[in-house]
Amino acid sequence: MNEFIEYILQFGHLNEQQIKLIEDKAKEIEIKKDDYFVEAGKVLEQVGFIFDGILRICYYNNKGEEITKIFIEENHLLYNLKNVPSTEYIQAATDAKLLVISNADWKEISDTIIGWEHIIQKITNKSLAKKLERVSPLISQDATTRYLEFMEKYPFLVNRIPLKYIASYLGITQQSLSRIRKNIR
Repeated sequence: MNEFIEYILQFGHLNEQQIKLIEDKAKEIEIKKDDYFVEAGKVLEQVGFIFDGILRICYYNNKGEEITKIFIEENHLLYNLKNVPSTEYIQAATDAKLLVISNADWKEISDTIIGWEHIIQKITNKSLAKKLERVSPLISQDATTRYLEFMEKYPFLVNRIPLKYIASYLGITQQSLSRIRKNIR
């Protein structure tokens, strides 16, 4: 819980009563590696904050191949407050611990805490900027360069998640990734 409160306080101020409201609405859950936080076609009915572990957003292309779109590590929020079914899967790439708040409780927090929406907007803007920074260069690079940049941008992920997820993210086969890793050692 402390991790979440500290994270929120980076983006705005909360008094003790507001912090207590958030603490009363939140609960901790664990997701085992390869289990889903939400599946495609289902509505994400809670907001999640990752305080331990790595999740990934993935989907299946028209050939049935699993594609990893992005990795989400500690100190990130996951939410879809529009109440529409997800078009992608959010899956644990490692065992993970999250703090979750139901969408209804999140709305109550938003309605109660003046400035909450402003705090969440700052968090969203920061996350989008970081996502663009990570994804944009991958489009025009060869596989080795993509892997080297992946290691530079995600140094804490390389040895924590399965190679098949990294290969999927980079748009290459696991065998190609193994060859690349062997050649750069």
